[in-house]
Amino acid sequence: MNTFILIVLAVISYLIGSISSAILVGRIISGDDIRSHGSGNAGATNALRTYGKRAAALVTLGDCLKTVVCCLLAIAAAHITPLGVENAKLAIYAAGIGAVLGHNFPIYFGFKGGKGILVSITALMFADWRIAIIVMIISISVMVITRYVSLGSVLGAVLFIAAALIFKRSDIQYMVFTAILAIIAIYKHRANISRLIHGTESKVGSKKK
Repeated sequence: MNTFILIVLAVISYLIGSISSAILVGRIISGDDIRSHGSGNAGATNALRTYGKRAAALVTLGDCLKTVVCCLLAIAAAHITPLGVENAKLAIYAAGIGAVLGHNFPIYFGFKGGKGILVSITALMFADWRIAIIVMIISISVMVITRYVSLGSVLGAVLFIAAALIFKRSDIQYMVFTAILAIIAIYKHRANISRLIHGTESKVGSKKK
């Protein structure tokens, strides 16, 4: 029964996560598809480069809110279903993974979405806000100093795995959860990693050649 509830939570969260804020904001603002601009990514960074700060703020808000909804739904499910409050964290893990997969591979938009960093960090805040805040501060600092959003994102993914190994080694479920989100994030940034290595990655504020 518990496994079934977790699967249902993951599927519902996937469907909610598939609501792409970047694609919807792009269509409202300019009537086109953000994936046809810039990096082709349906995320806040590409929204900033393509439509400006207000659009990026709306995309950020939308991505965070849909993840909050998924995680709150998971907490509610733990309270009102046989899953039980003792399994609330497990419910959050299932919802978080579902939301990230939905954001990255949205069923409503041809399975081509974003990279899931905002969604991942929001889900990780519900899982353990202390570790999430520390990693987020380091990642944002790297982004500000280097102006490489991708570098900060990939570093954040690696740091979450490291933090889980250091501080949560006895919590296997948390370690698996962070590892899955980190692997997804690194996989989605594989092209960025290649460009970083070759020195061709675009910086925030720079014009694409």
